Amino acid sequence: MAAEEIEKISEFEQLLKLYDYSFKKGDIIKGKVIGYERGGLMVDIGAKTAAVVPSKELSIDYGKSAQDIAKIDDEKEFIIIRDEDEEGQLTLSLKRVAAAHSWSKLEAIKEEDAVVEAEVISTVKGGVLVDVLGLRGFVPASHIRVRDPESLVGQKIQLKVLSVEPKENNLIMSQRKALSDQQAEQRKDVFGKLEVGQVVEGEVVRLADFGAFIDIGGIDGLLPLSQMSWRWVDHPSDVITVGDKINVEIIGIDLEKQRVSLSLKNLQPDPWIEVAKTIKEGEKVSGTVIRLKHFGAFVEIYPGVEALLPQKEVLEYQSQTGTSIEVGNNIEATVVRFNPEDRRISLSITGRLSEDEKIVTNPVTSVAEEEKPG
Repeated sequence: MAAEEIEKISEFEQLLKLYDYSFKKGDIIKGKVIGYERGGLMVDIGAKTAAVVPSKELSIDYGKSAQDIAKIDDEKEFIIIRDEDEEGQLTLSLKRVAAAHSWSKLEAIKEEDAVVEAEVISTVKGGVLVDVLGLRGFVPASHIRVRDPESLVGQKIQLKVLSVEPKENNLIMSQRKALSDQQAEQRKDVFGKLEVGQVVEGEVVRLADFGAFIDIGGIDGLLPLSQMSWRWVDHPSDVITVGDKINVEIIGIDLEKQRVSLSLKNLQPDPWIEVAKTIKEGEKVSGTVIRLKHFGAFVEIYPGVEALLPQKEVLEYQSQTGTSIEVGNNIEATVVRFNPEDRRISLSITGRLSEDEKIVTNPVTSVAEEEKPG
């Protein structure tokens, strides 16, 4: 065979190789956008005919047009979703490539236990749907932090990934876990700045029979009933209301249990200091009965200062007057024992302290014991 003929065959083989392409369904290929057609894209992928991306395969966001998604001469990755038709045209998808990348990112986010931002699209039975990295995710109602899920529609929220299953197109997320973990980090920072004796500003967030919870910068500290006032308090609502901004003193920090105890009365003048200057044993005083117990009656003889009238003296009073002692009664009695250091005052109707009355219950201790939450 002549050298010229061999050279012609070689050139022909090179031409065949140039136009020899092999595209199959499922391949991810690169292409250049060359035009728009019927709401979709025309893409040059190096085949004999331009490939097409139907409008429904452009993006998960159906509100965007082809022009919004890609410009002429933009180079992007596509996946072949349909083999050549009779005209040799391939059908491509842009959104499925983006989805594949998004699934991969979400798997990594779950592995890292990281937070991702998503937009709430709508409410559905049992939770809400969100758009996250171009995919649809589901947040169960039990993992939503707000009471009214409808209020979240259109908002961007922080979420953590609970389950990623690309093959089943299943993506489960949690707002509650994201916020809980964020609050845990905030609590660590806040605890590192707190000290016993420190005065901080807080907001009353919840009332309970045994006290109130005060938000002091990401931590809910407990303000016990006994620490609200020097005076007897029946319920926290007698002193404060939810939403109040108050100053409180930190009186206890438990790092292990992540608890903070607070006091409001420590920031108020101590009435026992004033009483120590004005009241002496043997003097008669008058006061109001504020509580009745099986061991006696507590009488407020000065704002915030309670004295104990033992049960034997209560019976003596009733015998002398012919009336029973009730809460709200004003009575007169004699101070028979006064210990300012221990904050104890004992009263007597007869003016003397019998042997069995010398064991006096400390009003302050009694109050504290009664108010411990179960």
